[in-house]
Amino acid sequence: MLLTKKTGGAADSAADSHFIRSLRRGMSQALPTMDRRTFLRRSGLGVGAGLAATQLALVKRAEAADGKVAVGNTKLTVRRTVCSHCSVGCAVDAVVENGVWVRQEPVFDSPINLGAHCAKGAALREHGHGEHRLRYPMKLVNGKYQRISWDTALQEITDRMIALRKESGPDSVYFIGSSKHNNEQAYLMRKFVSYWGSNNCDHQARICHSTTVAGVANTWGYGAMTNSYNDMQNAKVALYIGSNAAEAHPVSMLHLLHAKETGCKVIVVDPRFTRTAAKADKYVRIRSGTDIPFLFGVLYHIFKNGWEDQAYLQARVYGMDDVKAEVLAKWTPEKVEEACGVDEATVFNVAKTLNENRPGTIVWCMGQTQHTIGNAIVRASCILQLALGNVGRSGGGTNIFRGHDNVQGATDVGPNPDSLPGYYGLAEGSWRHFARAWGVDYDWIKSRYASPAMMTKPGITVSRWIDGVLENPDLIDQETNLRAVFYWGHAPNSQTRGLEMKRAMDKLDLLVVVDPYPSATAAMAAMPGKPEELNPNRAVYLLPAATQFETRGSCTASNRSLQWREQVIEPLWESRTDHMIMYQMAEKLGFGKELVKNYKMEKAKGGMEEPSIEDILREINACVWTIGYTGQSPERLKAHMRNMHVFDVKTLRAKGGKDPETGYDLTGDYFGLPWPCWGNPSLKHPGTANLYDTSLHVMDGGGNFRANFGVERNGVSLLAEDGSHSKGADLTTGYPEFDHVLLKKLGWWDDLTADEKKAAEGKNWKTDSSGGIIRVVMKEHGCHPFGNAKARAVVWNFPDPIPQHREPIYGTRPDMVEKYPAQSDIKTFWRLPTVYTSLQKKNVADKMYEKFPIILTSGRLVEYEGGGEETRSNPWLAELQQEMFVEINPKAAADRGIRSGDRCWVLTPTGARMNVQALVTERVGVDTAFMPFHFSGHWQGKDLLSHYPEGAAPIVRGEAINTGTTYGYDSVTMMQETKTTICNIERA
Repeated sequence: MLLTKKTGGAADSAADSHFIRSLRRGMSQALPTMDRRTFLRRSGLGVGAGLAATQLALVKRAEAADGKVAVGNTKLTVRRTVCSHCSVGCAVDAVVENGVWVRQEPVFDSPINLGAHCAKGAALREHGHGEHRLRYPMKLVNGKYQRISWDTALQEITDRMIALRKESGPDSVYFIGSSKHNNEQAYLMRKFVSYWGSNNCDHQARICHSTTVAGVANTWGYGAMTNSYNDMQNAKVALYIGSNAAEAHPVSMLHLLHAKETGCKVIVVDPRFTRTAAKADKYVRIRSGTDIPFLFGVLYHIFKNGWEDQAYLQARVYGMDDVKAEVLAKWTPEKVEEACGVDEATVFNVAKTLNENRPGTIVWCMGQTQHTIGNAIVRASCILQLALGNVGRSGGGTNIFRGHDNVQGATDVGPNPDSLPGYYGLAEGSWRHFARAWGVDYDWIKSRYASPAMMTKPGITVSRWIDGVLENPDLIDQETNLRAVFYWGHAPNSQTRGLEMKRAMDKLDLLVVVDPYPSATAAMAAMPGKPEELNPNRAVYLLPAATQFETRGSCTASNRSLQWREQVIEPLWESRTDHMIMYQMAEKLGFGKELVKNYKMEKAKGGMEEPSIEDILREINACVWTIGYTGQSPERLKAHMRNMHVFDVKTLRAKGGKDPETGYDLTGDYFGLPWPCWGNPSLKHPGTANLYDTSLHVMDGGGNFRANFGVERNGVSLLAEDGSHSKGADLTTGYPEFDHVLLKKLGWWDDLTADEKKAAEGKNWKTDSSGGIIRVVMKEHGCHPFGNAKARAVVWNFPDPIPQHREPIYGTRPDMVEKYPAQSDIKTFWRLPTVYTSLQKKNVADKMYEKFPIILTSGRLVEYEGGGEETRSNPWLAELQQEMFVEINPKAAADRGIRSGDRCWVLTPTGARMNVQALVTERVGVDTAFMPFHFSGHWQGKDLLSHYPEGAAPIVRGEAINTGTTYGYDSVTMMQETKTTICNIERA
């Protein structure tokens, strides 16, 4: 980390002087550099003399709204909320005084964060009361943002949308949603876009864990973390590969460190020696993008020595023999070392450690997912855990740490281009199910789409929206190019190919940013581009959204637990909640009544109306049966938040006790009712702490692998073997998913009530609106509604049924490209053409590896989060990390005359030039450079301060690595390639 203390004078940067000016508004001098202890004390645990002037002003208003010190009238309230940064789910108690959030404390009773904060969590209060927020609607006029009214903004935006719809159809508008929305807002956005008549919507999960969702779901049924942070305390070994949890998910490390105290071995595999690696018993450096050779190298030794769990594989896994044959033939120690750079002894030692310490868990994040073969890397990790028999066991599983606070929930129920909430597909049956749940006519929804075919066709992904604008219209699988884009809580600098993104922004007819902070989108849109590429009719609007602390609702942590946030403060300035904005926009677009048909409307700020968050969650509970979002009623979630002290910190299970406020008995519940929480809330399913655990009854959180891939493949049964069933199940062999026919065949139909029979007739467990099929199958007979099948080691519907290593499109090893080429180009994929081997071959022919000989990879810092706009606008965090930088190995630096602290240029094949500070370190190998991805606000050496709305620029600005990242997308999900591209570095 670069903790450079800047001095005054002419040499101060614009960012530094702006920072100092913002602090001097009410203070005589800027804050001195702080150590971490001082930072945590000042920002997290109190209001003291060291607070910034803006914070002092808020406290004074709280104490004396009428200009007098109202000691006797002070009203203190404690609101329980959840940190809005990463996905750990740390609970926070916010102290509110006369409407102003004045203090915060971590919740010591929380079984997840155990009273801990990281730096971002400790500075959370500033996110709500931040002075750098967007305060009112604005419009770009002659290159500058001007304030306008909400009425004007909404009218002009919707008028433009309607005009574009008439000219080019509903698919000409693209909606980028947000993993910062709560579950209810994310769900409402997918409903909103459906009523608009398009599947062109997406959010952050596409570019962080879509390969996880696809790879894991296609292996054993559900695309989520199988166990929990807490359950890691039961692991005997933890393999981190592609995860730097110490910086990306700091508080999760509490559970790992507790595990280490009881003997857990820790192995970290990463191209870079990270802070997580510093806590490891064994660190293994691999070449970026070679996870499959390493993982299959480990499997080679497991198979060679007979260490696989053969009984487990026989009963619960399909296709492992095929994988075994390929691994033993193809991934010999020599081939593994050639591909990933790890010698045989090291790989053998890892395999031996995994074998001797069971159960073991594996942790991955974007180090695995953000590759053109991300889906295959993910599946290789799953296969390793299956071979060891670690899935469905406490202390085992795949602990897949998500990025944003609600990226799991937004993926589960939000704006995905290829599914409706709950991963229901886009087939007619799914649409009819949701039409019933939403209380509207199916044919009316269908009429909103350009055609019936477009209603069932997956939309463009957020990773490729720029191609939706720039691509030849004859090659796009929709009527026209994209002409309008909504950035609704999403940072553009977290997406690749920044130079082309700027061109796409300039070409749009309409660009709308909805965010508490204006994001880099605002500055990029206002920055002058090439005149010949700028659409003269383009309109750009900024709408101030409220933060999650100015509303209420549920969010889903990485371990699938839901938590309820209370509203901490009223929306500040002219900000409005996201669900209010959706409703107001829908009203002007003509489907407002349909959007909120099932919800009570509440009076909000300024006397305006917004739909009840609780009612939106109840609608989710009434229809999202597939993944068990049906048992987590608002009342149950609120009871959990009030009674965190009753939950065990290892098992997450409530040891007993009733909620004093409602009398609800929490006994047996898992904290946050981690999905699947089956049936109606009245069924009182406890949630599922560890997926696929056959040692527990299904009504006790137990389970088995999902029957989601048919019952037979090439004459071989895909159902679980006899004896492989959840504890107490009436069916002790494998079985398919349940529907009305199977229920009748088994003689269980009469276990339904008369009303349940009426609702369940002709339905399966996913579309039975009564929940009766689920109730009968689980409670009465101890079985799972989704069946009992084998996990798949071979995924026959993917491009590579057995995971294959393929070299990145941009790489430094042409010799390896010849042996492990990219896949063939695809003419139409997610509505767009996608190139692989043709571009890879061109790069080799052009000898790009000579011009750009360093592998460039990216990752997170503990101080900032996501695109970084909100955290870099926080003075407490801005003080800790003031510069964008590149980590470069000492030898590579010496060869280029670069010393630590020098300014340098990072050059990439896109033509981008990024001016950053050099950090010379052995954390990276001589062939690799690392840059964090949280920065924006500089563009190829130029500060964009003048292009932000006045007063709403982040304190710290820097080059965005994704200005220079290159083309490359996963062959299943369109995940972008950010972890392996190439660059050169020159001294500035």
